[in-house]
Amino acid sequence: MLGRMFKVSFFGESHGKAIGTLIEGCPPGINIDSDYLSNELKKRKINDPTISTQRREEDKFNIVSGIFNNHTTGSPITIIIYNKDIDSTHYDQIRFRPRPSHADYTAYVKYHGFNDYRGGGIFSGRLTAAMVIAGAIAKKVIKKWGIEVYAHTYSVGHIEVGDVSVESIKENTYRNPVRCADPEKAKQIYELIKETRMRGDSIGGIVECIALNLPVGLGEPPIDTLDGDISKAIFTIPGVKGIEFGKGFQLSRMYGSQANDPLTIRNGKITTERNYSGGINGGISNGMPIRFRVAFKPTPSIYLEQKTVDLQSMTETEIKLKGRFDPCITIRAVPIVENITAIVIADHLLRWLAWEKYLEGS
Repeated sequence: MLGRMFKVSFFGESHGKAIGTLIEGCPPGINIDSDYLSNELKKRKINDPTISTQRREEDKFNIVSGIFNNHTTGSPITIIIYNKDIDSTHYDQIRFRPRPSHADYTAYVKYHGFNDYRGGGIFSGRLTAAMVIAGAIAKKVIKKWGIEVYAHTYSVGHIEVGDVSVESIKENTYRNPVRCADPEKAKQIYELIKETRMRGDSIGGIVECIALNLPVGLGEPPIDTLDGDISKAIFTIPGVKGIEFGKGFQLSRMYGSQANDPLTIRNGKITTERNYSGGINGGISNGMPIRFRVAFKPTPSIYLEQKTVDLQSMTETEIKLKGRFDPCITIRAVPIVENITAIVIADHLLRWLAWEKYLEGS
């Protein structure tokens, strides 16, 4: 479960009847309508079979509890998203031949062979639909305080977009199928993914996320640090292998005089001259934009022949996959990174507000 006050959990499997989310601690009175949730889910879809999986889910959902007359009631919110476009045939054929770099082998051992292996079960990217819908509600929670969260494709393979303005991210990200804020780089990334898919391979990339207008003070060190909780939440997304805040690993090659963010005053407010720390110091938001990047590995499911083992005969063998796979999960992950981050910020915002309310009475 993610969060202490705004608590979120996910359930279901890739080829089960449905997936879903349970949200506890959401304040009452927040306007949530079905069209808004549907539009958030659409951001996760890449409707181009040239660069995306051929699995086409309608993502029809059912609000079971917690939302009445288009407003949150304050009680737990349960939302179910149905799985319809399922084909498990190939997974039965490879049940005892784990796909390299997937969770097939580790899940088989941990759950003693009782795990749902179809489509990756609980380890599938399919569950990210539930993450997006929970994050959509979190976005409404933080919007009341003027907080916004945006993500975009920072790089795919060797093609790097680099630093782009927040305005470009807002304007361009969802205007192209690769979720890129730079229209020219978007064309290059598209061609790279297309070429990779034609070779039966896959490719990795990086998603950058920016959160704006956070107050100073979000984060509960020493354990529940803001960057620590964001990192934990980000690693619930399948395929994530790394995260860095601000200048991240580049800071390890700098002197302190180069890496530090000098404090200054602008328009009567304390701020910093640059943001190499990514908006967080000591696990607490410092008022600057939170900026971090997430590394996604290439999709493990590829159409090229790979080495594996047979779990029944305990012999080495080979596997050649069939089915429907994304050649690049990075571009699908943009709204997921965005919405998962909103969940963490919503939780820490509510915790901060409770603290501030208590101090007002002291």
